[in-house]
Formats: sequence, C-alpha cells, structure tokens
Amino acid sequence: MKKRTLYRLALVLAGLSGVGILSLYAGNQWSDMASSTANEPDSTDRPTVSIVLDSLGLAFPEGLHENDNPYLDYLENGTKVKLRILMPPTEGYDEKLNVIMASSNRPDLLNVHSDVWVANYVKQQALMPLDELLERHGPDLLARIPQEAWDNVTYNGRIYAIPSINEARGVELIYARKDWLDRLGLKPPRTLDDYYEVLKAFTFEDPDGNGKDDTIGLLMTENLGRTGPFFGAFGVQLGQWLEKDGQLVFADVQPQTKQALAFLHKLYAERLIDPEFPINKNKNLEQKLVSGKVGMFSAAWYDTRGPLDLHLKSDPSAEWIPLEYPVGPGGKSGTYANPLVREYNVIPAHSAHGEEAIRVLNFIAGEGHSTLKLGFENEVWRSSGDEIETNFEEHLRHIYRGIYSSLVDVPEPLITKQRLDSLGKHFNLYDNLLRIESNLIPNRFNGLPTPAMGKYNQKLSELQGAFIRMIVGVTPLEQFEEYVQWWEREGGLEITTEVNEWYQTAHERER
Repeated sequence: MKKRTLYRLALVLAGLSGVGILSLYAGNQWSDMASSTANEPDSTDRPTVSIVLDSLGLAFPEGLHENDNPYLDYLENGTKVKLRILMPPTEGYDEKLNVIMASSNRPDLLNVHSDVWVANYVKQQALMPLDELLERHGPDLLARIPQEAWDNVTYNGRIYAIPSINEARGVELIYARKDWLDRLGLKPPRTLDDYYEVLKAFTFEDPDGNGKDDTIGLLMTENLGRTGPFFGAFGVQLGQWLEKDGQLVFADVQPQTKQALAFLHKLYAERLIDPEFPINKNKNLEQKLVSGKVGMFSAAWYDTRGPLDLHLKSDPSAEWIPLEYPVGPGGKSGTYANPLVREYNVIPAHSAHGEEAIRVLNFIAGEGHSTLKLGFENEVWRSSGDEIETNFEEHLRHIYRGIYSSLVDVPEPLITKQRLDSLGKHFNLYDNLLRIESNLIPNRFNGLPTPAMGKYNQKLSELQGAFIRMIVGVTPLEQFEEYVQWWEREGGLEITTEVNEWYQTAHERER
C-alpha cells in the first residue's frame, strides 16, 4: 500500500495527475451495470468488453466521464471493440474487486494492484490462463514486456496476468543543501563517515546563519520512509530478498540490517535526525523542507518538481544538489528497486471476451502507447526537433488518459525522457531516474507470493515497528537477534523454504 501511495504521489508531482475520485460503483451496482451492458444493443456490431480499473485519482473535464471521452474513442476505434468501464473507489479498491468477483456477472478484464490478490484467485482457478491468447492476439505485449515480468505472473508454468511495468525502477536518491555545504566549507559527502560529519555540521554549526539552534540535519518519515540509501550502504534493503551462498535470505534479519540500525540509532541519539520522524507524513516532509530548516534528505525522484521547487520559490538563494550514494564500511552502496510489475490485468475464467480483452491491452502496449502516454499530438504536445513541448493547460485537461495508459505501461526510455524533460529540464527528473537506476539493489524474489507469505506476512510486518524502537532507543539493539528468532519461529523459516523452492525452479528455467 505504501508503494502504491508513492506511485500516486509521483503522478501528481511529476505532472501526471489531477485530483478527484470519479465513480462510486461496487457490488450490486456492478451487477446492474453488467446486466444492462449485456442487453444493450451496439449499433457498430462490435463486441463489448467490460473492464474494471482504478481511477488513480485522476479527474475528467466537465462533461466527460470514463465511458465518454476522446481517449476511450481512440481505444475503441483502434481495437474495433466497444468498451464499458467500471471504476470502483480507489479507497478499498482490492476489496471491491472481491465483491465483483463474487457476483454472477463478472467483467471481462480486471486491473489489480496486488500480487497476493492474483495468487489467491489463481489458486481458486478463478482466472483464465493467457498463454494461447497471447500467442494469437498479443504480439506487442510479448515483444515489449520483459521476460522477468512474465515470470512474475507465471504460476505452475502458465501465465495468468498481463503485467504493467513500473516506469520508475527506483525512487530514492539523496539531496542536500549545497549553499550550506559552501557556507560551512564542506565538500559533498561520499562515505558514511563523511555523511556523519556533514549531518553534524548541518545540525549544530548554524548553516543558515541565523544564530539559532534550529536546523535539522537529516529528514526521515514514518515507517522508516526515506532511508533506502542508508540501508544500502550496508548492502541491504528492507523487505527484499538477497542472494547469499546460492540461497535467498530475507534482508530484514541479516546482520547488515542490524549494522544499519546501529548507524541510524547513532544519528538519532546525537540529534542529527529529525526527532519527529516516526510521525512524519509526506505532508510534514514538504512543510519542513519549505521551512528552509532541513539540510539533507533521501528524496523521491520527483521531489525536485514538488517540495524542493516550493522551497526554492520561497527562498531563491537556496541550492539543492544530488549526492553520491553513501558508501558503507564494506564498500556497499545503493537503494531499493521498485517491483518490476506495478499492476496486473486478469481475465476471469470462462470469460466470453478473452480475445478482445487481450487485443485491447495489446493496442495499449503497441500502436496506441505513445498517444495514450503523451496525449494527442498538436493538442497536448508538439514536436520541437528531438524534444517535445507540452501545453500544460491541455496536459492537465487531458490528464485522465493515464487511467487507460497505466493498464499496460511498457519500457520506452525515449518517450519517458521526452515527457519528463518537457515538464521542465531544470527539475532533472529524467537525470534523477538514471542516477537511481544505476544504483539499484534488486529484490531477488520476483514470483507470486508464496502460500506461507499469505499466512504470515501480516504478523511478520511487526518487525518494522521493532526497528523503529531500536533507532529511537526504546528497544536495545542487542535484542535484534531475539527478533530474528521470533521472525523465523513465526513463519519466516517456512517462507524462506518456499522462496528458495521458487528460486531453484527459476534457475532451472534459465538453464
């Protein structure tokens, strides 16, 4: 859920989103709509495909809605299919999908956020295997979606979902106040020891020159947010699986995680971290950055067009620069990788329109991709040499196109660069993405959730709270090993066994 929220925030701050939740259907309302659609004559004699998708919080211009707009017309004309769209509320979206799946009139295609949801319905044999449909009707899907993503939606050798790829392969890189570094006569830090010295100076040496002890060295957020590069300095990332001696191990219970917690505890104990970090939400982060009292934080790639831009507007003399990732005592550095797959498109078993649903997704990934991603040429944007120029008023008016394009995002670096540069080259959005992508620590487990994960993950997530207590000193770091034993005893060992069974199978397929 946290990563899903970050994605929506990225849409807003990178200029890809508006506001508003659009349609409030669920349960009986879906059944009513499905029934009326089934009986509704179509003057074009085109087959009708019903799709359930997320609004992503994007708003339609006045007079338009999800079933009446130019981008839907573009999709229908390009696929020769009539579309009926249902958008449940974003809040509790996956639960609404459960209600829909329990109805007698299931849709032809559902857009799903959760791999756990997909795995659950695969086990119930409620989803259609898609291999043969893809071979016949999905050439662009097969060509443009990487094999690793297909592995992520393969269960017992069959493909059960069409993945939508995360355009941003990672999120975090560290930004710091260069004007503060210059005023204090400091160079940009490189090692963890360098970072420690800079944070100490930012906190106690009056970097803003107001004669007061009122600056924050490092800003973090709740749930250990904005900490990826510091864990990366020890070669780990929370919640990910690492390879060790030919086996996968869970990063959270490795000795390197204890070392990272010890480093953060030292910073906190010496007041170099904002003491309110356990309750800082993204809005608090923005407010504190705009106040001009923060020297360093692990930024999201899109923050240069968000809170940092707001700060520079309030204080044009400030200067923020990206730093090299901190290098730890073992020479490690980096940050977490986003899951390769962001969303999943599934077709309920026994759907009468599986072929047409695949054709729609194939069009979104192929012929229609550029238009749905960028908007209509010469209306939302126009070519200017190798670059594009965006009409921001029209861009925002047409922002709802993202509801459809996000169904199947596929890697296309040129379009990503053109689009992000058109939002303002000075924001360095594309450069930020490149810097992050060259410093990713990948999660070595990318399969569907294992049965034991479904049984134990909710309880085992309590480990994060223990880590926060260790950082603030409520729980001694010496108890880390006790928490490791608790994690193993409460299902962690069973999960590890299943993960490695998957890992061995994946390696056999590669051979």
